[in-house]
Amino acid sequence: MKELFRVFLSLLLLSAALPVLSFADDGKSIYGDDDRLEYHQASADLQKLADSVVSLWESKNLTASGSNFKLATMNFGKALKLCPTEKFLDQPIGAFCSGTLVGEDIIMTAGHCITDEAKCKDTKFVFGYKVGKKDATATTTVPAGDVYGCKKIIKRNLGRQPTTFVNTIAVLIGNLINGGPGPDYALVQLDKKVSGHKALPVNRKQKLVKDTKLFVIGHPVGLPLKVAGGASIRDASPKYFFMTDLDTFGGNSGSAVFNAKTNLIEGILVRGGTDFVKGPAGCTVSYQVGQKEGKGEAVTKMLSSIVNNIPAPKTIKNEKAAADVVDMKVDAPAPVDTEKTDVSFN
Repeated sequence: MKELFRVFLSLLLLSAALPVLSFADDGKSIYGDDDRLEYHQASADLQKLADSVVSLWESKNLTASGSNFKLATMNFGKALKLCPTEKFLDQPIGAFCSGTLVGEDIIMTAGHCITDEAKCKDTKFVFGYKVGKKDATATTTVPAGDVYGCKKIIKRNLGRQPTTFVNTIAVLIGNLINGGPGPDYALVQLDKKVSGHKALPVNRKQKLVKDTKLFVIGHPVGLPLKVAGGASIRDASPKYFFMTDLDTFGGNSGSAVFNAKTNLIEGILVRGGTDFVKGPAGCTVSYQVGQKEGKGEAVTKMLSSIVNNIPAPKTIKNEKAAADVVDMKVDAPAPVDTEKTDVSFN
């Protein structure tokens, strides 16, 4: 995702009370129609899955208030100077990554979201940051019982990193052979067992094929939870990743990507194309391309190094095949001609 909003850094520094959003790696894009749904617009099955998704926050951006925590946020539209046609422009943003509960006290996310033990200790994992009902505002005050800390990193990887000139050449050659850099993932043990949310099953016998239907649940741009379907696998051949046309943004890093037929987790969203561009009116718009166009979004596969560190549940009801995800549509904003001026995250 991205390290921070470079274009909007001066705005973010206006108040120490507001979160400094850190979205690492590349951005993401909209492919075809914008398929992102609010929690309350999703089917009951998808809502159950969404209840096990967390948003990641810097500790300083949570303030204790009695038996609750208040999340420090900013207005999406104002922060990015969005055009009035953009979806969700009046909603809050603040989370820097996404994750999913895959064990009684284990969160799965992207490796670049949790860079080391110090970063992990400074991160809060929050359930329930969403728009729960039609016409309701986003939940920005959450019960203390839905906020968890980090005990330790169980397993993390961000691929081979160049350290010398010779090593850089070796890494580049390895990337070409493997279809990209090494796998990007992290498994975090929380400071206590999770109550009120179920661990979701991963696909331990993965056989990925092109055109498999997918959906993703996470927090694009640090927004309240969104569910996005209408996507499929473009290329399953790289060693560590598969490529998709999911509608995702910075902040979706770490989001679980689900098989639309089985509801099993097939991977972890980690990289993609440009998030935003500047429109002719000077305001910012989402970067949209055709469904089969653009760079595509990279998803870390459910590798043995990941699944072997996730306890196999004896019985999880939603591990069996489930009905296909209902692809509910939300009207996309009116088309906006854009200049290819990159104002994406950095």
